[in-house]
Amino acid sequence: MALLFMVMLVTAAGNTAMQSVMPSIGTELGVADVWISLAYTWSALLWVICAPMWARRSDHRGRKAMMAIGLIGFIASFALCGIVLWFGLAGALPALWTLLLFAAARSLYGGFGSAAPPAVQAYVASRTPRAERTQAMAVIASSFGLGTVIGPALAPLLVFPMTGLVGPFLVFAIIGIVVLIALRLRLPDDAPSYAARGSITAAPFSASANPGLGKDTSDDEDSNDTTPIPHLRWGDVRLRPWLVSGLLGGHAQAMTLGIIGFFILDRLHLRADPDAGASSIGIVLMCGAGATLLAQWGLIPMLRLGPRASTMWGMALATVGVIIFAAADTLQPITLGFSIASLGYGLYRPGFTAGASLAVTRREQGQIGGVVASVNGAAYVIAPAIGVWLYGHHQWLGFASICALCLSVFVVGWRWLEPDAILEARHEEAD
Repeated sequence: MALLFMVMLVTAAGNTAMQSVMPSIGTELGVADVWISLAYTWSALLWVICAPMWARRSDHRGRKAMMAIGLIGFIASFALCGIVLWFGLAGALPALWTLLLFAAARSLYGGFGSAAPPAVQAYVASRTPRAERTQAMAVIASSFGLGTVIGPALAPLLVFPMTGLVGPFLVFAIIGIVVLIALRLRLPDDAPSYAARGSITAAPFSASANPGLGKDTSDDEDSNDTTPIPHLRWGDVRLRPWLVSGLLGGHAQAMTLGIIGFFILDRLHLRADPDAGASSIGIVLMCGAGATLLAQWGLIPMLRLGPRASTMWGMALATVGVIIFAAADTLQPITLGFSIASLGYGLYRPGFTAGASLAVTRREQGQIGGVVASVNGAAYVIAPAIGVWLYGHHQWLGFASICALCLSVFVVGWRWLEPDAILEARHEEAD
């Protein structure tokens, strides 16, 4: 469990640390903000395409091997990204080539890094009895969420005089090598005692913990039913309002995460001091990730919020948070506003995920998992770049677009999402 915990922790922390320093690196390179956001697009698209493939292969080709592939993708991506950016910041590469080579190196993580999460999840499920599985999966989920907090916190500490802003890339690549060696030497080979399958997992982003990681991936009790399962269509009337909510809210969250780093540099006048900018961005992202975990691990269980209530309250809080940090001009209110927005997104995302799951039958849970993962991943393909492009034209245009998306989810929830009591009653009746 310690090794599996580290696999998830390192990949999540590394990616969120990267988000802390990339706006400052783009400023030093003299590259327009929107091009920095677009550099992530190809990697995010590859994750959406490749994650389902790796999830299927992990069930047939061995979970330990798939974890190794995911870690190798992470290590190669971070090492090459760090080297490319090092040469670019030193003036040895033109800014355009630096960005193109960075996007190419980053795509290694999107293509191969997505192999690790479903393999880790299936490995845990296949070696634990059902009575212990929920607790084991919760531990793995905590590693993923904890990484989103640790990454931004560590990033400013890893900016060394010798390496500059690329320090986090190189350090996390080295940590990844250590974890890979320990994985190969110490993790027992696949000898599953219980049936399990890997599930599709969204890419790790700061302030966006992955609710799918805590789910039980074991085969359903009614798996002996041999009647064909009908193909679940995106236009299914049961799913339509939930998927619309997921796409709109997901784009709002992705645009917020795309804008926040550049906004901090501008509002705090740190464009001329990228190192201080990376530190401020790290603080804000760390607090946002913590607020997300507070919502998902604390508020939702404590308040027993249903899918509809969680989705609507989440979007309302996100709107308030965006307005607060958009109007702020010092670090403290920016951090407060972003934390409130992240708290809202932390309520919204599990609400949307649970609502879509409850809208379909037990035998369709495997299909709905893939649909939800696709919706979550699709939001990060182009939305961050669109948000930064709108922000570049006028700051308030970017924030107004985010608020409009959040309020549109609230309207969809008010008018078309089924009340929580009806959803839960139907699901219990089906069970």
